[in-house]
Amino acid sequence: MATILDFVLMAVVFVGNTGIAAVMTRFFRLQLKTRWGSVVYTALLVPVALVVTTIVAFSLGVGVNLGSAAAVLGLMIGLPMGLGVTIDVLYVPAPDEYELPETTGR
Repeated sequence: MATILDFVLMAVVFVGNTGIAAVMTRFFRLQLKTRWGSVVYTALLVPVALVVTTIVAFSLGVGVNLGSAAAVLGLMIGLPMGLGVTIDVLYVPAPDEYELPETTGR
């Protein structure tokens, strides 16, 4: 039987996965010069990182039994990835909008 603590710990993993997805998406948008590069790296590498964190968390006994692998993929990987990318793209200013100080060449 699932306890309140199980649900809270699963929510912590969910929020952590969302944060990882948002930070990785921001990193790829800042570091890669092409738009397609950041899209491809986000689509390929973010799910791998989320799978690793989910496997580690659930192997430690965190969370409730969701019943199927599809439910785990949807709730702990798909939804956080969608939310993380959405947070970065819609709510964080684009990398081109930042005013950077001029650097002096020494």
